[in-house]
Amino acid sequence: MWKQILTYFYLRKRDPNEPRNINIKFMHGMNRISLLMFLVAVIVMIIRLITK
Repeated sequence: MWKQILTYFYLRKRDPNEPRNINIKFMHGMNRISLLMFLVAVIVMIIRLITK
């Protein structure tokens, strides 16, 4: 799981034997956006808890 997350954020090189097609590229793009939105939401929640 962590290897996949690092790959989404370009912190690890992709496996050259991994299949590549347009559907997989779109799936990875959507997953990347979802993870970024989740991290932003967690940061906002933490900031709101600290400032109350």
